[in-house]
Amino acid sequence: MPVPLAPYPTPPPPVPFTPPSNGGQSQLVCSGCRNLLLYPAGATSVCCAVCNAVTPVPPPGTEMAQLVCAGCHTLLMYIRGATSVQCSCCHTINLALEANQVAHVNCGNCRMLLMYQYGARSVKCAVCNFVTSVGTAASAPEQKFSNS
Repeated sequence: MPVPLAPYPTPPPPVPFTPPSNGGQSQLVCSGCRNLLLYPAGATSVCCAVCNAVTPVPPPGTEMAQLVCAGCHTLLMYIRGATSVQCSCCHTINLALEANQVAHVNCGNCRMLLMYQYGARSVKCAVCNFVTSVGTAASAPEQKFSNS
């Protein structure tokens, strides 16, 4: 004679997945060796374990941006809204632009409308490979700037 089996207990409802938090950590670039440093929320300065340089933490709520130095290709971190950033490695002064600052010009050969980052000296057409100069005086009447 078969033995009656007890019913399985009802499983608990599934718990919604929440990704693990980073423990309130933020990051900044070391002012000495340019390594990326992680630091806990509330810290006012961070000491680098590699070069022992002390880097001040920007005030809470400060939006940061990054760019690559035109002189030495070092990643630079700066407060969003700055118009220029001086590299601490090679001392090049870099033009800091918002990501959405673009300009338009017609190709000097095929007249295709080209879009490029504001501040560039020239732009190469992807259709005909012609390089159009976009210096301040070269084609100023054709340039259209937008913040889109």
